[in-house]
Amino acid sequence: MLCCVCKEREATVHLTQIAGEHIQKVDLCEECAKEKGVNDPAAFSLADLLLGLGASQEVERASGDQESACPVCGFTHSDFKKTGRLGCPACYDHFSDGLTALLKSMHKGVRHMGKVPARFKQRKQAIDTTDRLKTLQRDLAKAIEQEKFEWAAELRDEIKALSAGQPGSEPAS
Repeated sequence: MLCCVCKEREATVHLTQIAGEHIQKVDLCEECAKEKGVNDPAAFSLADLLLGLGASQEVERASGDQESACPVCGFTHSDFKKTGRLGCPACYDHFSDGLTALLKSMHKGVRHMGKVPARFKQRKQAIDTTDRLKTLQRDLAKAIEQEKFEWAAELRDEIKALSAGQPGSEPAS
């Protein structure tokens, strides 16, 4: 098994972090383990190993003050360096400069977009389609009333197309 850091030498040091139900493993060669201070708990940076080389230094460098602490929970750079995690939601604002650069290097963006369950997407789409159909049918009635038959024909065609794509609905005539 190759070292996770240099990806050149055989890994001889194996670290495992268990946090709740999540297990993270890091495999290091002897040189990288010494360089990262795995044998020296004071110099060991779990954040660097798990988040990438220089992760904790990036946060420190961006804010300038190495012992800057979060005003809400008191979390410091050294706490982040040891754990690889922040203490509270306010930490994200307090350490934002360094985290932005770090997150850009790790992810597509720096803003969490979340996920939407597939059932919710389908339900929302069905509701949107139903609302659109109702609007089109009102417009169709208005177009017929005003004797704007070309517009009415376009609306009728759009209603048919929308109804055909919706399960369990019959096209309006």
